[in-house]
Amino acid sequence: MKFRTPVETSASAVKVCHSDAPLFVGSCFSTHIAERLRRDGFDVVSNPGGALYNPASIASFLHRALRLDYFREEELVEGPRGYHLTALSTVFSGAEGEAVISAANSALESAARRIAEGAVFFVTLGTAFVFEWKASGCVVGNCHKLPATCFTRRRMSVDECVGVLAPVVRDLSARGVHTVFTVSPVRHTADTLHGNTLSKSTLHLACDALLGIFPGACSYFPAYEAIIDDLRDYRFTASDMKHPTEQAADYVYELFTNCFFSEDTLKKALSARKASARAAHRPILDNG
Repeated sequence: MKFRTPVETSASAVKVCHSDAPLFVGSCFSTHIAERLRRDGFDVVSNPGGALYNPASIASFLHRALRLDYFREEELVEGPRGYHLTALSTVFSGAEGEAVISAANSALESAARRIAEGAVFFVTLGTAFVFEWKASGCVVGNCHKLPATCFTRRRMSVDECVGVLAPVVRDLSARGVHTVFTVSPVRHTADTLHGNTLSKSTLHLACDALLGIFPGACSYFPAYEAIIDDLRDYRFTASDMKHPTEQAADYVYELFTNCFFSEDTLKKALSARKASARAAHRPILDNG
């Protein structure tokens, strides 16, 4: 008898090795994988622009990194923490506008360096819902706790998602960068369960369309399916009933290594993991 529908992942033609410098951009779920790669000895950059959830904001950040289109102080808005750069996460806010812009441009440069190195990029899409700043009509990466009346909320269509992401895939591919898409399994319950389903479905259809447009330039990793369709149990969900537990994230990472690691890379990763565990070990002191 079968009591699970396990996700089947085949070895990817695209490999990640310790000489690479992978970049993770998108939902906070990507941080789970990046943290484990870092523990296993990889030089990883994770969400330099902070967590970004929707395709438009992710595409905008990568476009700017590709062209080193620096942020400017006139893009700041005043709000609860002083100055806010709404294109990025709430990390990019503070009392000094110049410092906020400087940090944002450093994030762009960090992503640009990874592009120049031709690494594999992992893009985790979290939601198709966006908030548009009414004054400009621009999609924001985060509302930064500004009044809801400042924004219009709507759901992007599949064609819109593909339209903003396709140029990014094309430009990255032209620079030798392979893009791996994944959909975050974290449920956005604030959108209602039905709204969350519509949102995630939109993202899945967009990913599928991109794989058809750019065969060989991008691929898909089933993190969403591993949590939602395979594990399917609240014991793998944190107390907020939305985010995966550490055990669930470990399972997804195991699938990730099976997909993207060669045997040699896996051996090196396990060795680095043991060294990391030894370094973190705190011996019991004998006071006797």
